[in-house]
Amino acid sequence: MAVTPEQPWTPASWRTRPVAQHPDWPEAPLRAVVDELASIPPLVFAGEARTLTESLALASEGKAFVLQAGDCAEAFGAFSANGIRDKLKIILQMSVVLTYGAGVPTVKIGRIAGQFAKPRSSNTEVRDGVELPSFRGDMVNDIAFDAESRAPDPTRLLRGYHQSASTLNLLRALTKGGYADLAQAHAWNQDFVTASPEGRRYESLAAEIERALRFMTACGIDLNAEFQLHQVDCYTSHEALLLDYEEALTRQDSITGDWYDCSAHLLWIGDRTRQLDGAHVEFLAGVENPVGVKLGPTTEPDEVLALCKRLNPDARAGKLMLISRMGKDRVSELLPPLIDAVRESGHPVVWACDPMHGNTFTHSSGVKTRRFDDVMSELRGFFTACNNAGVWPGGVHVELTGENVTECLGGTDEVLGDHLEQRYETMCDPRLNARQSLDLAFQTAELLRR
Repeated sequence: MAVTPEQPWTPASWRTRPVAQHPDWPEAPLRAVVDELASIPPLVFAGEARTLTESLALASEGKAFVLQAGDCAEAFGAFSANGIRDKLKIILQMSVVLTYGAGVPTVKIGRIAGQFAKPRSSNTEVRDGVELPSFRGDMVNDIAFDAESRAPDPTRLLRGYHQSASTLNLLRALTKGGYADLAQAHAWNQDFVTASPEGRRYESLAAEIERALRFMTACGIDLNAEFQLHQVDCYTSHEALLLDYEEALTRQDSITGDWYDCSAHLLWIGDRTRQLDGAHVEFLAGVENPVGVKLGPTTEPDEVLALCKRLNPDARAGKLMLISRMGKDRVSELLPPLIDAVRESGHPVVWACDPMHGNTFTHSSGVKTRRFDDVMSELRGFFTACNNAGVWPGGVHVELTGENVTECLGGTDEVLGDHLEQRYETMCDPRLNARQSLDLAFQTAELLRR
C-alpha cells in the first residue's frame, strides 16, 4: 500500500515505495545488523545539521559558497589517519582560495565518513562469461570478482558505521584542535603540490594571508580571541542510497521532536534514485537534515518543481540543494529551463554544480577517466546559466583526493593518457588529485569574482 498524504511520515515509510539501487540483502542477517545500528550512538547531532542549514541559507541568498568534495567511494582498505588528513588539507586549501578570491564564506562539506555505497548502471557484471552481482561499494560487497566477495553482506554496514565514527573523530580533532588554524595555511600545502604552478600560486596566497594576520596583530587586534581564525566547521555528507542503514540511524531530536538522519549532516539523492514516487525521495522528505538532489540530463522542469515541493514543502532557505550534472555539451541547453522554473516559483534553493559525473568516459587503456578541461567547461556553463538567470551559483560538488593520483587527464601539471596507469587507485570513479583540485579552486574563484 502506498503512503497517502493522510498517513504520517515515519522513518520506515520508504518501505511502502519502490526501491531503486538496493542490494539483495539476506533478510535475517540484515535485521540483526539494523537492530544493532538502531541501538548505538548517532554519528552526528541534530544541532549540527541545523547549523549547516543556516549556512546553506546564506548560500541560497548569495552570501556564501558551498564546497562539497571528497572521495567517489570511501574504501575499507584505504582507511588511514594520513588519508583523512590529506583530504582535509585539500578541502581547507580550496576553501581558502575560494573565500579569499570570492569574498564570501565557504561552506565546507566533505564526501566523507559515510560515502561507501555507489549506484550502478547494471545489477550484474560479466567477465569472461561469468556473471556476478556488481560491486556496490565496500558497505555492500567486495570488489574482488568471485561469488563470495560479490554477495551482499549486511555486516559491512556495521563496519561502515565504525569507520565513519573514527573518521569523524579525527576530523573534529583536526578542525577544532588547531590544525585548521588560518596561521597554518602554509602547512596545508603538500610536498608534491608545492613545486607545481598551482602550489606556487597557493603559497603566494598563504603568504598574503600571513602578512594580513601580522598587520591585524600590529593594529592591536587580539587574534587569539577570534575563534573563526583558529577552527572551522567541516560537515559530512553522502548519498543516502542504503535506506536500511539510513533508517537505523534516524533519531528524533529531543529538543524539537523532529526526525534527523544522524548518519551525516547532509544527505543527497542521486540522479538514478530521484523518482518522485520512489523510496529515496519518500525517506528524505521526512528528515530535517539539509538535502541535495542530483539533476541529470533527463530532468524536466515540472519534475524539479515537484521535488522542491516534496522535499521542502515549507520552502525553508538552506533546506534544499539542487546539484546539476548535465555534462559539458548539454549544460547550456538543459540547465536554464530548470533554473527559470525554480526561480519563477520563488522556491529558495542552493544551485550547485557537479561537473564530473556527466564527463566520464573510458580511455583506450580501458579505465574510466575525465578530462580536467571538460570539468571546467561544464562549470563555466553552470556559472553562465546562473548569471543569465540572475541567480547565485551557490556551490561546486567534486570528487577528489589529497593524494598524488593520476586518474583524471589534464590540469596545469598535465596528466597524459600514458600516465593513468601510474597511480590509478580509485575504487569506482576517477578523482582530481590535489594539484588539479587547487587549479579548479583558483579558476572557480575567478568565475565568482566576475
